[in-house]
Amino acid sequence: MALRTVDLGTGPHTLTTTSFGYGAMSLAGAYGPIGESAAIALLHQVCDRGVRHIDTANIYGLGLSETILGKFLNGRRDSVTLATKCGIEPKGQAGQRSTNGRPEHIREQIELSLRRLGTDYVDLYYLHRPDPKVPIEESVGALGELVSAGTVRSIGLSEVTGEELRRAHRTHPISAVQSEWSIFARDVEHYVIPACAELGIGFVAFSPVARGLLTDGFDPEALGENDARHKFPWFAPENLGHNHQLAEAARAMAADAGTPTASLALAWLYAKADDAGLKLAAIPGTRYSAHLDELLAGLDTQLNAAQMAVLDALADEIAGDRSFAPDWVSGGREGLIPRAG
Repeated sequence: MALRTVDLGTGPHTLTTTSFGYGAMSLAGAYGPIGESAAIALLHQVCDRGVRHIDTANIYGLGLSETILGKFLNGRRDSVTLATKCGIEPKGQAGQRSTNGRPEHIREQIELSLRRLGTDYVDLYYLHRPDPKVPIEESVGALGELVSAGTVRSIGLSEVTGEELRRAHRTHPISAVQSEWSIFARDVEHYVIPACAELGIGFVAFSPVARGLLTDGFDPEALGENDARHKFPWFAPENLGHNHQLAEAARAMAADAGTPTASLALAWLYAKADDAGLKLAAIPGTRYSAHLDELLAGLDTQLNAAQMAVLDALADEIAGDRSFAPDWVSGGREGLIPRAG
């Protein structure tokens, strides 16, 4: 299967990859257990379907996701575009970690990631979160040095504000911004996406099906004790029932159209990107090949104006914020996600 491609960035630092990628946080058990052999088998299925962009990070399972990918990529490294990240301290529990954008930390972490991945370069290296104690120009300058050294082909930023992105791009060309974007999470449309479109920077959308809420098989009673979603306000006991019911509007529309809800959510995302003049890659994650096929169907699903309008309105009704800490994401620092109290 040949999937359509997208150019992330412009000029010599452009990264051409598939517009549908795979988010490999799931390989580290964030949403439920998966063994190493099952994870590697799933990666084979991902690539068999034409997906060529794989996204991971040093903190996913504290290196576990990268380690599994390294075993899978042995002998086939050049068949994929590989992205990983640094900038969040690789220790402690999710929701309790701190940022670290110091140049020495960035240099240390790329070496550790390359070792786990079994490669001497990554195609795209992100600053996972800006460090408020380090000017973003300083962090991006260190990333740019890695490009000059050849260990990184292009650089990206995750969950930056529009203003932070503009400052960073003046320091070194940014190829991609990765942030959460879905029918339920739309704060990036205010400042970040217009900045990306203006500057020719690609956008990589994580959690495009709202961490599973916008799927047919989501069961609010089935979240395991260690499921990472327990840390997010959407999935808090006081919000989850409402949000699960809110997603029923998308499920009903998908059923009428004869398509999975996940594909509807992906189709909405690509349509919004087209309207914004944005170069988009979506990186959903899953542990199951059947879910992968439901997501891929979104590449061929078309929505009309009336359907888009119904889906556009859902974000106003979502209960809770998309992040456990507003300052952790761009919308919080831009005043779009309120702080508690």
